[in-house]
Amino acid sequence: MNSVSQHRIEPSPDTVHWGFFDGRLSPQLEIKSAETVTISTVSGTPEMMPAPPLRIPAALTAIHQKVTRKMVPGHICTGPVAISGAKPGQVLQVDIEAIEVLYDWGYSAVRPLAGALPDDFDDNRVFHIVLDRHRNVWRLPWGQEIPVAPFFGVMGVAPPISWGTVSTLPPRRNGGNLDNKELVAGTTLYLPIFVEGALFSVGDGHGVQGDGEVSINAVETGLTGTFRLTLRDDMQLEWPMGETPTHMLTMAFDPDLDDCVVIALRQMLDLICARTGIDRYQAYSLASLAADLRVTQVVNGNKGIHVMLDKRYLTRER
Repeated sequence: MNSVSQHRIEPSPDTVHWGFFDGRLSPQLEIKSAETVTISTVSGTPEMMPAPPLRIPAALTAIHQKVTRKMVPGHICTGPVAISGAKPGQVLQVDIEAIEVLYDWGYSAVRPLAGALPDDFDDNRVFHIVLDRHRNVWRLPWGQEIPVAPFFGVMGVAPPISWGTVSTLPPRRNGGNLDNKELVAGTTLYLPIFVEGALFSVGDGHGVQGDGEVSINAVETGLTGTFRLTLRDDMQLEWPMGETPTHMLTMAFDPDLDDCVVIALRQMLDLICARTGIDRYQAYSLASLAADLRVTQVVNGNKGIHVMLDKRYLTRER
């Protein structure tokens, strides 16, 4: 059963940072390891807002009016949350206990010089997509429907202080704009920690997205998530890693998709060897037979690959 959240952050001009991560940000609250926090997010610049009868959340309007984007483009992130005792070198375990859609619409856009086909489209178009909560589907303007499958595009800790202020757009070792549709409610994200307190933030709510996120947008919307944040001293990570009820996921981000494949696959071989005790030759063969190598997204500067392996293959033979 999901735990009851002890803490909550709502989006407002005072609780968001727009477009950037920075290890020097002050936390919005501090919690103990293994406590839960409920965080709501909003998405979208003023030019993406719908006309009536769709309603723009008051918090989003206030953020548009009062918060300056430090980097363009970039995401509106709620947080950060500090975890007491978190230190560089530890791992933050993020158990995603629940996700709900915050408002009843989202948007998706096509624009020149963006996405996986940057030279194919000459005009800007914004599509407003309506949520049918009763039927749990998104209704596209031209009549098609897609089942709701919400997840946070951005989940990350603060980067190292030496990085300074960095854009939220490219995913990096601190997480951020992962855009991994596997990370729904009931899954876990593991993040390497780079600063004291870890400083966890979320944003970029997605109502549904295909692997690749080819136009550069999912259904961009507001979400509310409940997260259990636990410090792990028994793990070491260089890159984010995920876990679903059935699979482990290794991830990598780089401008070159081929380099992403190499990094994510090597991490999976490391995981197989550590969990099963088989050698690297055997692990490589197992990965070729049973692992799925998927393109996470190709539109955020640093592209993404994730490798998925059923957890049945990660136990030691007796």
